[in-house]
Amino acid sequence: MRKIGVIGLGHVGSTVAYTLVTKGIADELVLIDNNDAKCTAEFYDYMDSLPRLDTSTKILKQNYSDLADADVIVTSFGDIKALAQGGDRFLEYEFNCKQAKEVGIKLHEVGFKGVLINISNPCDVITGLLRYYTGLNRRQVFGTGTFLDTARMQRAVGMALNQNPHNISGYVLGEHGESQFTAWSTVCVQGKPIEELAEEVGLNLGELDNAARGGGWLVFNGKKYTCYAIATCAVKLVQAVFSNSRLVCPASVYVDEFKCYVGYPAIITKSGAEMAMPLPLSAEEKEKLTASAKMIRTKTEEGKGRQR
Repeated sequence: MRKIGVIGLGHVGSTVAYTLVTKGIADELVLIDNNDAKCTAEFYDYMDSLPRLDTSTKILKQNYSDLADADVIVTSFGDIKALAQGGDRFLEYEFNCKQAKEVGIKLHEVGFKGVLINISNPCDVITGLLRYYTGLNRRQVFGTGTFLDTARMQRAVGMALNQNPHNISGYVLGEHGESQFTAWSTVCVQGKPIEELAEEVGLNLGELDNAARGGGWLVFNGKKYTCYAIATCAVKLVQAVFSNSRLVCPASVYVDEFKCYVGYPAIITKSGAEMAMPLPLSAEEKEKLTASAKMIRTKTEEGKGRQR
C-alpha cells in the first residue's frame, strides 16, 4: 500500500496529485488545502477520472489524521500572488514560514513518521522549518531544491549544443533561488567535461548559468505560475523513495558542514535523503556554496524566531 499526502493544491500541488493518480503511483492519496472549495473541486475532478484509468486510487480529503500512516507527504503550499510582485522566491517567505509551522505541528500531532518532500518556497528554508516543527529526523525531510534547476541547466546546455539533455550530467548547487550556481566542474556532455568543450566551441558558460537560474521566471512571466517541471521532479523523488532506488540527484538536503538544508547531491532511499559523497569542487565553487548556505541558515533561524 503506497499512501501519499499532498498538502497545498495550487498549480504545483494539483499537478503532483494528478500525476500520482493518473500514473497509478498512489494506492491512497490524501488531499489537504486551506481552501476547502478548491480541495473539494480537485477531489471530484480526480474521482471522475478514475473510471477511465487502468489503475485505482483511494482518495481522501481535508483530514490530517488520515496522514498519520502516510508513507510520503509532499508539501506544496504557497502564496502565488506574492510572487507576482517580482522575481524572488523569498516573496513567499512570510506566508510560508507561518504555513510551515502550522503544517509541521499538525503532522507532529497526528504522529506522522514517514518521508516529507518539500516544494514550497523558499525551498531550502521551508524544508528546514518543516523538519524543525515536525520533529522528524534530517533524513526524513528533504526538498526538491536544485533538482529542478539542474534540469533547467541540462535543458539550456542541450539547446546550446543540440544535445539530448539526458546526455548532460552535473549539478546546480546551493539555494533554489538567486544564489544558486552551476558547478561547471561537475558538468559533462557525453562524458566530456563541459569546460573543455566550451573552449573548443566557444560556449559562454556564464550565459548558460543565467539561463538555468532564470528558467523559472521565464515560465512564470509567461503563464504566471510554473507546474509541470517541478511536479515531475517531485514525483520522481516520490518514486525513488518507494522503490528504495538510492537515486543520486541534487536535492535540498541537510549538510552538517553548513548546519542547514542546501541544494547538494543526495542519495534518495526509502528512509529519505542523505548527503552524497563530497564533490571535488573548485575553490570558487566552494566559496559560492558556503555563501549560499550561510544565507539559508540565517533565514531559517529568522523564520523560527518569527513564529515563536
